[in-house]
Amino acid sequence: MKLENIISRAVKSRLKNPIIDVLKDIKIANILKKSNFVKKDGASPSTILLHFIFMIVLNKKISDFIKYSKESLSKDVYYRALINSKYNWQKMLLLSTVALIDKIKLVQNIKSVKVFILDDTNESKRGKKIEGVCDKIFSNKDKKFIRGLNMVSLNYSDGFTNFMLDFAFKFNDNLRVKMEDFKYRFFHSSNLYKRKQEGFETKLVIALNMVKRAIKSGIKADYLLVDSWYSKPRFVKDVKDLGIDCISRITNSPKAWCFSVRDNNRQKTLIGIYRILSKELPLKFAKYSNIKYSYCSKIVHHKTAGIVKIVFIKTQNNLIPILSTNTQLTSERIIEIYKKRWNIEQGYKDLREYFQFGKEENRIYEALIARVSISFLTYNITSYLNRINHEPQTLGGLFKDLECELTNLAISMEIFIELLIKITQNIENTQTSQEVDNFLAHFICSLRVTVKNQLNFMCES
Repeated sequence: MKLENIISRAVKSRLKNPIIDVLKDIKIANILKKSNFVKKDGASPSTILLHFIFMIVLNKKISDFIKYSKESLSKDVYYRALINSKYNWQKMLLLSTVALIDKIKLVQNIKSVKVFILDDTNESKRGKKIEGVCDKIFSNKDKKFIRGLNMVSLNYSDGFTNFMLDFAFKFNDNLRVKMEDFKYRFFHSSNLYKRKQEGFETKLVIALNMVKRAIKSGIKADYLLVDSWYSKPRFVKDVKDLGIDCISRITNSPKAWCFSVRDNNRQKTLIGIYRILSKELPLKFAKYSNIKYSYCSKIVHHKTAGIVKIVFIKTQNNLIPILSTNTQLTSERIIEIYKKRWNIEQGYKDLREYFQFGKEENRIYEALIARVSISFLTYNITSYLNRINHEPQTLGGLFKDLECELTNLAISMEIFIELLIKITQNIENTQTSQEVDNFLAHFICSLRVTVKNQLNFMCES
């Protein structure tokens, strides 16, 4: 057997790169091709994307990664990839997530509830010249107006694994850099132009378009979960028309939410319905974490949203109405499903802590889109690895394990012993010191090439 084959078999049998394995399994090269990623500067798009994922896992900036890895590309190759107008990052993220969801179907419970989760988040940005950054964005976290990026996102969850499907930056009238002053301009038919224009739509339009794209891509979900901001009667009806039931918290707004009860045609507000129910029906009691609450429900009719079921959750200080367009669900089941909406909040927390989300150091709009897409893709890959792991752990714990695997890329002692045995066997047949030197030089060269091909990058020693 040739030396190259001996080394290759030994390395591949014991040295694994889980990220590369996942990308190969979902056929990332085909996904990139469908998303208009083309080879440029002598480097394949899949290699460039892989290096960006390594940068996130290793917590390296582009400049640091170039110093860290012998096999890194030039700085210009990475920056040109981030601002390439032909790359459809939105399609790449959606198609890769579809492939990952398809992979976990083997371990999914058929009866488990699958949900889409809509939410938005704000990222504070200090720079005045960052494209897409707006002033006067209200932050629920900071309870004040900030300068930053406002992002709407769509998440998929089956109760065990979460995937980020799509996102869009929402603009207001206080853009720091006006659209006409963005560095790059594109034809009105291009993907990036459409994505920029989407930023001026309302959040409800952006959210509905995301759900439509997810459904069109073949992702199936039983419910869409949204908070009270998105719960507008027209939006609830539009979602129902798409074939998905909606479960959402709604505001105690008499103007938006006024209902007629089946046994009484008079229009009643949420407060009015609850007062009647609390007197007529015995309340049920439950506990979530340290919060005790009572609840009751009623099927009502809304002139726009149609027939819906309202579950009233009463805590010590608040009345929380939860709406469901599926009136067959029990009150307990509606509450249980709506709790899954908090998965996206944990997702944002993990993205900020481990996946460089919110730490993008780019002023150009296209680069920001690319950076967030790569962060979401890396998050999805990590979620997938955690799901198929025989001993699932927290996403943060798994992320640190991945970082250790990639930081300490080395051949194990077991491989080294195996290779030494082969070396000894070959050296026994050599006659001169020159032959030994030639053999060892050939061995080292073959080992370097094989390890590089298996791991896709080499670290500086």
